[in-house]
Amino acid sequence: MSIAGGVDLAIERGVSIRCEAIQIFLKNSTQWRGKEISQAEVDRFRAARNAMPVFAHSSYLINFGVPSPRSVAALVDEIRRADLLGVPFIVLHPGAHLGTGEAAGLESVARSLDAVFAETSSSKVKIALETTAGQGTCLGHRLEHLAAIIRACHHPKRLAVCVDTCHLFAAGYDIRTRRGYEAVMQELDVVVGKRRVAAFHLNDSKKPLGSRVDRHEHIGKGLLGLEAFRCVMQDERWRGLPMVLETPKGADLREDVENLRVLRGLL
Repeated sequence: MSIAGGVDLAIERGVSIRCEAIQIFLKNSTQWRGKEISQAEVDRFRAARNAMPVFAHSSYLINFGVPSPRSVAALVDEIRRADLLGVPFIVLHPGAHLGTGEAAGLESVARSLDAVFAETSSSKVKIALETTAGQGTCLGHRLEHLAAIIRACHHPKRLAVCVDTCHLFAAGYDIRTRRGYEAVMQELDVVVGKRRVAAFHLNDSKKPLGSRVDRHEHIGKGLLGLEAFRCVMQDERWRGLPMVLETPKGADLREDVENLRVLRGLL
C-alpha cells in the first residue's frame, strides 16, 4: 500500500478494501534519503493499525551484493523508522554481485548485514531476505544463496525469509502442481528452514518457468496458474503468516479487490 500523504494512510487504504495485512515502504523507494517521520504521524500510524500485521519493503536502491557504505546507512535508517512505527521486519532483496561472482557477492551481503546489525544492536527489527527471480547478477534466486547468507551472518537471529511466488517460479522452482509445490516447500524447509519464513508475496508470473525475469501478473492470469496459489493458501505450515500482493493496480485498488477475492476463494 502507498504511503503517499503519510504512513498512516497506507493502513487506511488497506482497511478500505478489507486487507488483513499490508506491506509498506518506510520512505520513497527510489530515493536514498527520506523525510523524517513526525511523532504525530507515528502516533496516527500506531493508532490506525490496531491488530493489522504491517511489514515493510526496503528501498530498491540498496545493494549489498557489493560493498556499499551508502546501502548500509540506508538500511540502518529504515530499521530506525521501523522501530518508530513498530514494524517487525523489513523485506530485502539480497542484491547483485555486478560481476564479482556469487561467492564474493554472498560474502558481501553477510558482511553488510553484520554492519547494519552492529549499528542497530538495540533493535528487534528483523530483515527478511526475499527469494528473487535472478535477473542479471542478482543473488537470492537459489534457496542455497539465502542459506549461505544466514550461515555467514554473525546475527542469524535477526534474519528471516520472504517467499515470492513469481520469483520462485521465474528462478526455476516449479510450484504449478501440488506435487511440485510440496517438493519445493520440502526443499525450502531442508535448505533454509520453514521457521525462517516470515511472509509471502503472492504474485503470478508473466514470464515462464526458469526465465530469470521478474514480471508480476494478477492471480490466475499468468503462467503460474491457480493451483500454485491454492497450495499456498491451504498450507497449514503458513497459517497466520502475512501474505501480500505486489500486482499492478490503479488508484481505485479494484485490481487488489479482485485478486483478494480470487485468493480467498481458494481457501
